[in-house]
Amino acid sequence: MILKCRDKNIELGKKTLIMGILNVTPDSFSDGGRYNNLDSALEQAKKMVEDGVDIIDIGGESTRPGHTQISVEEEIGRVVPVIEMLSKELDIIISIDTYKYQVAEAALKAGAHIINDIWGLQYDNGEMAKLAADYNVPVIAMHNQNGTEYSEDIILSMRKFFERTYEISDRYGISRDNIILDPGIGFGKGMEENIEVLARLEELRDMGKILLGTSKKRFIGTILGGLSTDERVEGTVATTVIGIGKGVDIVRVHNVLENKRAALVADRIYRR
Repeated sequence: MILKCRDKNIELGKKTLIMGILNVTPDSFSDGGRYNNLDSALEQAKKMVEDGVDIIDIGGESTRPGHTQISVEEEIGRVVPVIEMLSKELDIIISIDTYKYQVAEAALKAGAHIINDIWGLQYDNGEMAKLAADYNVPVIAMHNQNGTEYSEDIILSMRKFFERTYEISDRYGISRDNIILDPGIGFGKGMEENIEVLARLEELRDMGKILLGTSKKRFIGTILGGLSTDERVEGTVATTVIGIGKGVDIVRVHNVLENKRAALVADRIYRR
């Protein structure tokens, strides 16, 4: 399937696509403060391209547990200069990681191609969906909820969430082919819920294309005995391979090269 990203196209299904994380924030859980100026952001983006990235995901507000929400204006001030620069310097698909439609609109005007929404189009009474429809761009719709308690089977609850996402996208005329589902590992889920969702990912496969974002998350560090974020690369690679085996189409990662190499091997086996 060809995913049309404004002036660029990318094929889903032929291989696992690698989305590289570029957080231009001072406080993200893994790389906060490393790339929050233009020179360091460009250097990191160029390295991702050299390492084989397919999409670069730009985020201007940390969404780690306990994060502090920032204003729309501050978030725009962080992401727009970086997106404008990367659009000029690199031939790469750019996604904007935000749940605020005003930030997404500014990012699209600056050259972004995809909206990555951690609330699955359900945060703002349809404003993000209207924006995506107006610009005819793909949306990564992540499952999320407040709290980690589930009154029913977690996969059933997620399926209901994604059905609501599709109802919203249908209402605004967004093609379902333009929606990529993200199970939201680490969001509205505790340790055991994260593990269960990963173990049962194939039960979401019939709903659409799937992006998996596990990179360096806390549950990996816990499984490995309390390792810090920088020590979770191998654990992340393991989840990448597991996800590919269960049919995911995109993996969102900090370490592009390691996960790209793992995906090449896994694809040779699972996509043969």
